[in-house]
Amino acid sequence: MKLGLFLNTQWPSGHDLAARLPEMREQVRLARASGFASLWFPDHYLTGPLQMPQPVPLAAWLAHDAEGMVIGPNIRILPLLNPVLAAEEAATMDLLTGGNYVLGVGLGYREEEFAAFGIPLSERAPRMVEQRALMRRRWTEDRVTHRGRFYAVDAALGCRPVTPGGPPVYVAGKVDAAIRRAARIGDAWLIVPSDTLATLTPQMAMYRKALAEYGRTAREFPLTRECHVGASHAAALAECRAALRYKYAAYASWGLDGKSKGDDDIALFGMPFEEFAKDRFIIGDKVSVAEEVARYREALGADHLILRVQWPGLPQEQVLASIRRLGEIFA
Repeated sequence: MKLGLFLNTQWPSGHDLAARLPEMREQVRLARASGFASLWFPDHYLTGPLQMPQPVPLAAWLAHDAEGMVIGPNIRILPLLNPVLAAEEAATMDLLTGGNYVLGVGLGYREEEFAAFGIPLSERAPRMVEQRALMRRRWTEDRVTHRGRFYAVDAALGCRPVTPGGPPVYVAGKVDAAIRRAARIGDAWLIVPSDTLATLTPQMAMYRKALAEYGRTAREFPLTRECHVGASHAAALAECRAALRYKYAAYASWGLDGKSKGDDDIALFGMPFEEFAKDRFIIGDKVSVAEEVARYREALGADHLILRVQWPGLPQEQVLASIRRLGEIFA
């Protein structure tokens, strides 16, 4: 089982973002020294009151500290981007990382982001399919002539990737249609961290069946989870509870659950925190976390565990302790 670090890049209003940069660098260096194999970055626009730097320049800045690790966004909101920009951006990152770049993409869901970019939400899926095909051509052909529903190109690529065929493209999906799309056009399916094991088990079976139907194979089977490892199970829960509640209350306010819940004092996505965390988050001491990971691996066949170990409000010393313990679990 490979380990990946899903870096937290969001902080409440009033925090000094410049002061967070050396903390992120310290986390990445410790993760690399602890045997983590990959590093991932989230992507959103217009996140106020949360502050959030953009993922690609941040990833490029941290690439040296993560040397040898696979780096990529989890996920880039592809329908908001012109595919020429996305293709050349990914090719540049592939070059900078020596072929260790994975482009994680997804549809997105926040109406205000799409409104700001002037793109209808209803066009997300067909845009992504056209983008994926065009980007593949941009990475492999000397000159591309394309006239599609959304994009028109007649030019040569400015920066070629070092990876033959271009960097792998992992596709996120939460509903059945999106998961089948990931099987059809992606090199792997990126699982969102908010779905339960009971939801994911039949979805993984469907994904594997779709791969067979399309005559394709997945590069790997990654699984993204929220995770905190404490000195004891009780300590772990007490340490991360407030930060995770804050994070998912923000998600709820953005409409991730299709509603507007997430009152930090009452419920999260319409349920108490402990109920919501069950079979979603991996929280505990080293023994219980190892057991929980084994349960996910057995149920889903996951072979790459991507863990977010910090959320707004969780102190740096607790984040570093969690990274160290994870490295010890999987040593």
